[in-house]
Amino acid sequence: MTQIERKVTTADVMKKYFIGSAVSGGGSWPAPKASAEAWINMVNEFQKGALSTRLGIPMIYGIDAVHGQSNVYNATIFPHNVGLGVTRDPELVKKIGAATALEVRATGIPYAFAPCIAI
Repeated sequence: MTQIERKVTTADVMKKYFIGSAVSGGGSWPAPKASAEAWINMVNEFQKGALSTRLGIPMIYGIDAVHGQSNVYNATIFPHNVGLGVTRDPELVKKIGAATALEVRATGIPYAFAPCIAI
């Protein structure tokens, strides 16, 4: 499977090159001040390209959510993983992980690379 960065992703690219996955790295958003709706529309458009191939295999879209889904305008911004680790508060980290999961999923993205455990 090939994964490409969002900045070069289009529905046509997904279809033409049979791309299996796309990712938004740090600072990679659909537009300045992008809303959750803008994210959903972007991911859905890429997915349409992937599903329009002969085999119709859905793509996987992922995001680096190391500060929560902070790429959405006015979203909650959490401390980085190492900062969370030094709190020595597993319950707080668990709550932030759950909030991040909800915020990422609310933007139509099924796969997040963070937060992770910082030991």
